[in-house]
Amino acid sequence: MIEHVHRLDFATYLTRDEGGSMRPPELGDEDLRSLYGYPDELDSPWFRVNFVSSIDGAVSVDGVSGGLGTPADKRVFTVLRELADVIVVGAGTARSENYGGAHTDTELAQRRTGSGLSAVPPIAVVTASARLDPTSRLFTDTTIPPLVLTSAAADATRLQHLRDAGADVQIVAEREVRGTDLVSALDQRGLRRVLCEGGPGLFGTLLEDGVVDELCVTTSPRLIGGTAGRISLSPTAVPTSMVPRHVLADADGTLLTRWVRA
Repeated sequence: MIEHVHRLDFATYLTRDEGGSMRPPELGDEDLRSLYGYPDELDSPWFRVNFVSSIDGAVSVDGVSGGLGTPADKRVFTVLRELADVIVVGAGTARSENYGGAHTDTELAQRRTGSGLSAVPPIAVVTASARLDPTSRLFTDTTIPPLVLTSAAADATRLQHLRDAGADVQIVAEREVRGTDLVSALDQRGLRRVLCEGGPGLFGTLLEDGVVDELCVTTSPRLIGGTAGRISLSPTAVPTSMVPRHVLADADGTLLTRWVRA
C-alpha cells in the first residue's frame, strides 16, 4: 500500500478510488495531452521512445508486447500517437506485432489538424534490408501509405515491390541505418514530433547515436519470467542521464513515467 506516502508530485492516479480520499481525481485525456506535450517550436526532430515492460523487466510475453498492456497504458498510448507527427518502428517489431497504419476518427482528426498536424500520423518503418511483406497490414490496413526508411544496400526488386504496394520509400543510408540518418530524413520532411515504438534494437541504436530525447515507459503490474529481453539492446553500454518529468499511477498498479534527457 502506498497511500500513506502519496504526494501529488510523486504520482497522480488515472482512476479515482471511490472508497478513499488519498487519491486525486481521475485525469482526463486533455490532462494527459498537457502532461505529454512536446516542447514548443522545435527546430529539429524530438525523439520520444515509448515502451511497456513488466515489473521484472520483460519487454514482451511470447514475443509480443500486447500481453503487458493495461487500460491506463492503452490510454496513454493513444494520446502519444495523437500528439506525434510520425510513428517510427523497426521492421522486426512491425512484423512481430502485425502493425497496421494509424487510424483516427473525425474528432481526433480535427484535434490534430487544429494543432497543425496531419489528420493521420504516418508509420515510418526502419529497415536497412527492406524485408517487409507488401501484403501485410502495414500496407493493406492503413489510410495513408507507410514511409519506409531504408538503405542503398536493400534489394532493388524488394524496394520496387514496396513502392508498388504504395509505400513511400526513402534511401537514408548506404548500408546500416543510424539514428542520425533518421533525424536528417525526418527533419527534411518537417516531421519533428517523433514517437518511436520500438523495438529494442532500434532503441539501442538511437541510444548509441545520442538522439533519444525522451523515454515514456509503462511498468505493467505483472511478473513474466521467461526469456524476453529488455526494452533496449546495443553492443555496448551507453550510460545516458535522464530526469523524470512525471510519474503516473493507476489503481491497478500500472506505473507510467516520462523521462527526458538531462
